[in-house]
Amino acid sequence: MARFKHNARRNKKWGSAKPPVLKKQPPSVDHVTGSKIPKSFVFARGKLPGPLKQLELDLRKMMLPYTALKLKEKKRNTLKDFLNVAGPMGVTHFLILSNPKSVPHLRVARTPQGPTLTFEIHEYALAADIARSQSRPRCPQDLFKNSPLIVLSGFGAGGQHLKHLELMTIMFQNIFPTIDINTVKLASCQRIVLLNYNSEEKLIDFRHYSVRLQPVGVSRRIRKLVQNHQVPDLRNLQDVSDFVTKAGYGSESEPDEEAATVSLASDLDRVNRASTKSAVRLQEIGPRMSLRLVKIEEGLCSGGVIFTEFG
Repeated sequence: MARFKHNARRNKKWGSAKPPVLKKQPPSVDHVTGSKIPKSFVFARGKLPGPLKQLELDLRKMMLPYTALKLKEKKRNTLKDFLNVAGPMGVTHFLILSNPKSVPHLRVARTPQGPTLTFEIHEYALAADIARSQSRPRCPQDLFKNSPLIVLSGFGAGGQHLKHLELMTIMFQNIFPTIDINTVKLASCQRIVLLNYNSEEKLIDFRHYSVRLQPVGVSRRIRKLVQNHQVPDLRNLQDVSDFVTKAGYGSESEPDEEAATVSLASDLDRVNRASTKSAVRLQEIGPRMSLRLVKIEEGLCSGGVIFTEFG
């Protein structure tokens, strides 16, 4: 009897507890286009060496904001475990890294029923490697608030309509959210994922860039003065004009390239205004990969083989 009363008191205590605060989930449907927003899981199958494990983290960061950045993996987890979680969370794609026979592989799969594209990773460079190779690496935190744009090149294969190239094109196009060019905000277009297919070598060059616009004909010194909202240090100058005309400052503006300039349809920031010309600057932020398609399966990592590189 006393035991029953103890449980009743404990249940009463737990019943008075406040419900947990649920973390706000990203939207599942685009409020402008009305289409479903693709989401992804990036995880590994089998044991990965250190560099490939870091590549997995770089791919998760690249897929932001519609991916599980801190997805927990355990050795006993099966593909079915990830699939059971993916359904309620609206996950549409899996990016799976593996290292069979010490040959890195990347599988890109559509959930829940496929198809699955398997790529060999011939070469890769981590985001940290890319940053170390640059004199002025640039990767601000707000760069990953919006999804990257996807740009495909060379997948037409000289006008030939090959089934495996069409499947690759559809898969890569659908792995990121679509945009409405009439309503998209220029400020949200800060990253680009570029995939270039080399039909002779049958390799895909995978690159990830940050995008920024710079007004044409404005020196870097003036541009920073407008953007930083800070009073410049003029103590060692005789006149404010020296701030602009001092030797070295005038050459800081990057050369204007007509092919790399655009006319803005709307205001982007304080220096890039509507109806003015701005230069498009791309800076690689990684990761970088060289991929070869080796197999396409009908199902999720299973099923009939639609295409194989080895016949």
